[in-house]
Amino acid sequence: MGLPSVLSKVPTQTQEETKAFVQLVGFRLGDEEFGVDILMVQEIIRLPNITPLPNAPGFILGMINLRGKIIPIIDLRRRLRIRGTNLEVNDRKTRILIVEIFNHVTGFIVDSVSEVMKVRTNEIEPTPHLVATSIDAEYIRGVIKLPNRLVMLLDFRQILKPHEGQQLESVYSDAPEEGPRYGEPNQVVSQGI
Repeated sequence: MGLPSVLSKVPTQTQEETKAFVQLVGFRLGDEEFGVDILMVQEIIRLPNITPLPNAPGFILGMINLRGKIIPIIDLRRRLRIRGTNLEVNDRKTRILIVEIFNHVTGFIVDSVSEVMKVRTNEIEPTPHLVATSIDAEYIRGVIKLPNRLVMLLDFRQILKPHEGQQLESVYSDAPEEGPRYGEPNQVVSQGI
């Protein structure tokens, strides 16, 4: 007669509970509040000097050198055509979310990063047919109702169209291959959020 396994005594609810929540990085663009799955965000950095790219689409501001890695920078407000208070790009609260999409690392400028929030997956509601903002519904994975506010969950995989991804691909192919890789994947490093 053997001793019962320690694992058999762990409640199965624990695994289900971890699936019942998702952690999001909350950020602002204009007057709107958004969230993105924390597993997509590698880092959150302050705004460095951005080198412009000639003939780039208007929402691609340029590129930065982050520890030897060339990263294209996208102005998320321009990309989503968000209206509202026009903040300067060099505002003290402005941050860049370093996100990996389609096996490439890209930086997205946001007006500010507010918090890391833990949300129940059942609190994420489908995108309404008529979203009451200036954003195309295709970019939004869902809407989260919190006390006194709504947070739109962005789908970063939909932000770039296939031909725009190819334009960014040229930035990566022209960038030097050497240089240290930064951080572990999905590790959020905040510099004074």
